[in-house]
Amino acid sequence: MTHETSTDYAHPFRPPPIRWANAALGAVAGLGPLGVDLSVESLERAARRRTKLSDLGDASYREPLSRLVRSIEDEARLHPVGRLITRTRLVSALANRARLTALYRSFPEIDRQPLTRPIVIVGLPRTGTTLLHRLLAGDSGRMRALMSWEALMPAPLPGEEHPKARMLGAERGEKALKYLAPDFFAVHPIDALGPEEEILLLDLAFRSTVPEATMHVPSFAAWLEGVDQGPAYQDMARALKALSWQRRPAAREWRWVLKTPHHLEWLDELPKVLEDPVIVWTHRDPLEVVPSFCSMIAHGRGVFSDAVDPLEIGRSWLRKAQRMVGRAMDARPRLGEDRFVDIRYKDLIKDPVAAARVIQERAGLTFDEATEQRMRRTLEQEKKDRHGVHRYGLELFGLTPGDVNGALGRYREAYRV
Repeated sequence: MTHETSTDYAHPFRPPPIRWANAALGAVAGLGPLGVDLSVESLERAARRRTKLSDLGDASYREPLSRLVRSIEDEARLHPVGRLITRTRLVSALANRARLTALYRSFPEIDRQPLTRPIVIVGLPRTGTTLLHRLLAGDSGRMRALMSWEALMPAPLPGEEHPKARMLGAERGEKALKYLAPDFFAVHPIDALGPEEEILLLDLAFRSTVPEATMHVPSFAAWLEGVDQGPAYQDMARALKALSWQRRPAAREWRWVLKTPHHLEWLDELPKVLEDPVIVWTHRDPLEVVPSFCSMIAHGRGVFSDAVDPLEIGRSWLRKAQRMVGRAMDARPRLGEDRFVDIRYKDLIKDPVAAARVIQERAGLTFDEATEQRMRRTLEQEKKDRHGVHRYGLELFGLTPGDVNGALGRYREAYRV
């Protein structure tokens, strides 16, 4: 029988050992929230101990990190194990900053690595962006995707001759997440050795939407919408250049294919750090998109907290979707229509290879029989529902079709979805 994802979002799945750990740790007097220190100073000390490096890079990260930690403490209601995972993630981001800073100091020529004519997929979540990203990445002789293990640790470890340790670390992380939240893989499959979103590189500056997607941090999310995203995009570009340099000299023979819905809010930042990007905007009926990505958010938050409110997720993420597409529609004329390729979800599902061909040809790449065969081999691996069937419904998030059409009517009318 095919597994189906739970729709009881307010009661997240919890493996018995994790339930017992949360109960035991939460009951220990005097420990507070597991005794896990999330202060900026403690996180910085831990990153310096881990890397044996003192320089964590440009200090612009400190204000967003401080605001994020304050929001977590005041609003997120993490369970003890979720709090421990969060500390680990924040320390890892700081450690990555330290390693990248050291790498650039030793090899300043990295900054000359080209980020020329990349293909950047920017549609809302649940519009086929993952399928399209992996399909284009299947043309591996000419396209280069960010791998999950690279996103988690973009700089080489000391004395590294082969990134085996980084790969093994990512595989352990994949297994841990599958253990903690098996339903999440039915919603959004993760492959430690496969393509991943560069939002994890934007998160090096603590200015990405990762926190609000995985935790209830409304004050941080509100602050983020008004802050300069320049440092985040500069950090992303530095990490991509470092990863290109690690595969030299082949880096000059392929282009990056990138993907994250985060870019919709900040399209103006892309040409500042990427040379002549080709922007692919995927479109799907909002009545299908909104409940699907609300479900993804709910399952993600359930990893860290027992206090998941699907009604709050519905309200906040419908507003977020409206903001994302609205800002993208406003930015598009400034960037130039010739920079964009529009792909409709129905067309992508009907003939994925044809959609990929449109994109590659618009990007100035030839599309031959060998390219098609590589992509068809990729499609054989990307079977829908291979981790289970994703169940969701608009009403589960307190929303109606009228709510969605009211918020996203301008977008629906402009792109006929």
